[in-house]
Amino acid sequence: MALEVAVKRIYEAPAKADSQRVLVDRIWPRGVSKVDAALDLWLKEIAPSDELRAWFGHEPARWAEFQKRYRAELDGNDEAVSRLRALLGGGKVTLLYGAHDEARNNAVALAQYLQSRGFV
Repeated sequence: MALEVAVKRIYEAPAKADSQRVLVDRIWPRGVSKVDAALDLWLKEIAPSDELRAWFGHEPARWAEFQKRYRAELDGNDEAVSRLRALLGGGKVTLLYGAHDEARNNAVALAQYLQSRGFV
């Protein structure tokens, strides 16, 4: 079975193709009920630290440095990364996020991290 990870805004409607839905934000997204989110897991422990999140502030100019710092945090977060890897062993996982920027957010960075480590 090929391991697959997808990235999707939590504000988009759940779909069967999402398979396992995992919210990877530290803070619950505004205006989304837990029922509507249709989550399999809220893995807030894998989200960037509060300090890193505040520093990044979704500033596009800080994206490259954010990715570097977030990868370093992930390298030191074996428990959360292992938990996500275990889910990946069960098939497709959709990483959910609440940010407005669809190209530069922690879920995109996390998916790239997983790919760079050969986990997907």
